[in-house]
Amino acid sequence: MVSTDRLLAFAAMSLLLVLIPGPSVLFVLGRALAHGRRTALESVLGNTVGSYVLVVAVSLGLGSLVAGSAAVFLALKLGGAAYLVFLGVKALRHRGDLTMEQNVPGTAAHGGLRTLWEGFVVGVTNPKTMVFFAAVLPQFVDRSAGRVHLQLLILGMVFSLTALVFDSLWALTASAARTWFARSPRRLAAIGGTGGLAMIGLGVTVAVTGRTD
Repeated sequence: MVSTDRLLAFAAMSLLLVLIPGPSVLFVLGRALAHGRRTALESVLGNTVGSYVLVVAVSLGLGSLVAGSAAVFLALKLGGAAYLVFLGVKALRHRGDLTMEQNVPGTAAHGGLRTLWEGFVVGVTNPKTMVFFAAVLPQFVDRSAGRVHLQLLILGMVFSLTALVFDSLWALTASAARTWFARSPRRLAAIGGTGGLAMIGLGVTVAVTGRTD
């Protein structure tokens, strides 16, 4: 089992990584500004599940494959970047729909399952967490204690719960600011477009940064 000192050290490192805005945080901010609190929180949940899938992959030995293969890493990174750009373009094209949704009681900007899926894809292809889990997570495992697979899953859960809490705070803060924009159809359309542009910019940034080997 994971020792207390290793668990606390990993929790501190996880908190540091989560507090540094990366693809997940920027994605959630874009969703909160474009579609509001519910969509943002559903995106956070999907993103968390996606990142934990990376933990499971590392525990099964796939992390070493990603860490050791530039081609695999590049493919995953570009896939995530392309998906972010796709979501950004879609948000730009439909930014005017946000005004209509505000006037229809009970209308959700996105279906729950679709929003969860979009967050999941961003989480499972996030280069920052991909590298963290593949290169850093295994260093906190005490192999002499055995049950390495379980230790990895527990440590990964610590990271996922930390990310869930703080990403949710980002989502709530951004969606609260959106309330002011919702008072004006023009402002609301503008913030929807801004969220779309932010996701496109994020996708481009993800595509051109990171490993080049």
